[in-house]
Formats: sequence, C-alpha cells, structure tokens
Amino acid sequence: MKRAFNLTELRRHSRSGVITMATLERLGVSPQTAYRRCKPGELWQRPLPGVFILGNAPPSPRQLIEAALLFAGPEALLTGVAACRCHGLRSASDETTVHVLIPHDRNVKSCDYVIVERTTRFPERVLRDGVPLAPLPRAVLDACRRFRAFDPCRALLAEAVQRGRVTAGALEHELAHGSQRGTAVPRSVLRDVLRGARSVAEIDGMRVWKHTGLPHLSWNVDLFDEGGRLIARPDGWCDEVGLAWEIDSYEYHFGREGYARTLERNARYAAAGILVVQTLPNRLRTEPDVVAAELRAAYRAAADRPRPNVRPAA
Repeated sequence: MKRAFNLTELRRHSRSGVITMATLERLGVSPQTAYRRCKPGELWQRPLPGVFILGNAPPSPRQLIEAALLFAGPEALLTGVAACRCHGLRSASDETTVHVLIPHDRNVKSCDYVIVERTTRFPERVLRDGVPLAPLPRAVLDACRRFRAFDPCRALLAEAVQRGRVTAGALEHELAHGSQRGTAVPRSVLRDVLRGARSVAEIDGMRVWKHTGLPHLSWNVDLFDEGGRLIARPDGWCDEVGLAWEIDSYEYHFGREGYARTLERNARYAAAGILVVQTLPNRLRTEPDVVAAELRAAYRAAADRPRPNVRPAA
C-alpha cells in the first residue's frame, strides 16, 4: 500500500514546483492519485507526459523550462531563445517554445511546446540560477537557426556581441561547425556583425551606405585629434573625406543626460573640423533613399573642405 504523501515534502523534492511521476511514486503518490489531481478543477497540472506541476495557477516561464528539462531527461540542456534569456540577453524573442539538447544516443521526441534536439555535438553545460544551459554561442545560433525573419536574428546577434557576452569570431566558429540546417539567415546577418556593426540600426545603416555608392565606411572606430586626444567613436567614419555618421536613437540620445552627451560630442566634432551626419534609426527603413541622398550630399560637402587633421585608431 502506498503511504500517505506530504505536500511539503513533494515541493521540497520538486524543481520550482515541477516534479516527475517517478519522483512522486518514490514519495508515495500513486499514478492514479497524480492523474486524478490533474483533472479540470483539481489542484495539479500535467504539462508534459510524466511531468507534473504542484499547483493550478498558469505555469511560470521557469516552470515550463523545468518541465521541459525533466521531460527530456537528466542530461538535457536548455538552448535557443529560452537559454538566451537565462544568459541575460534582452533581445530574445517572445516565442513560447522551449528548445532542449540531448545526447544523440537518447531517444526522446519533441512534445507540445518542447523541441527536443538530439545532437552529436553535445556541449559543456553552463549553470545559471540552477538551470543547465548550452554555452551562449551555441544558444544564440540554435535560436537564430529557427528564425525565418531577419529582424529577430539581427537583434539577438547584435546584442550578444555589443554587450561583450560573446565574440563575433565565436559565433562564426559555431556557425561553421554546428548544424547547417536553417543557417541562411544567421549567416547573412553575421557577415554584417563581423564587419563591425554593434546593433540592428548599424546593420540597417550598412545596407543604406552600400547603396550610396560612396567609398568605404569604417564602423565604431575611435577618432583622435592631432594632440592624441579622443574625439568620439562615430557609428560610421569615412576616412577619405573626414565624414562622421551617427545613428542617434531617441532612447539613448534625447533624454536629459543623453542629450547633454550628444551636444558635448558634437562640440568636439565641430572643434576638430569634422562634418557629422545624424540619422534616426527608423529612417533607415522608412526612407532609406532619402537618407542615402543626405549622405551623398554630406560627402560632397566634406570633400569640398580640407580634410580635418584627425586619425582613426589603428
């Protein structure tokens, strides 16, 4: 006969209130009792086969992750969008699927909201807040391989690199050695990131500059005056004529502090004799031809003046 169970003990052996049938049986709960408690109007839930939530409130994101990991088995690692969120990236999309990796010799099928991927390239786990994750380069590329649109892929790759969480080289290595399924979108975006873009706006800016037909533009290089003092780090720099391009968002440049920093930066540009073009990010998509025309006009104006005595960092 099964012994009476203690709910406090069940919760102590759960992971964020999520527990397997095997553990429930070990603690004295019969399958009949567990499944009965998951009927409509009862106290528990069964989000996945053999996995239970000890409560009837809507599952939290953490509970859905724990349920997916318990369902996939003890070696499972979280990857993709959910893992990117756990790694601290804000640009991960709002998709509700949970992607997990298991060793290739395991045989667990995807189910409901859980994508189970068997892999021969099973990575070392990274533990964050008790959740076993794939390393960030793998998690980012696993997410991007499933994107069918450029925007979420651009946002995720750019944020990962811009925040210094991963190098573009590490992403390139993972892209080259990982699964080639679904790599067309991240491969295209990563080329822009490797050329120096740190944000989605800068990737859009690269495309607009390319259509201007103007000479090479360097991205995110430090500029120094003749005395070796730092002037600024423009988003784009055309060294041939000494033209700076700043893609200035309202969010970062037009609050009180941001506005003051922008004025100080522009004063340094003026003192050094640098002509600067300022563009709002949304215009790169809503009116790219107009922005391209502005850049061509600014280039001609810069070319008509003596090049300022400034140098970019080597």
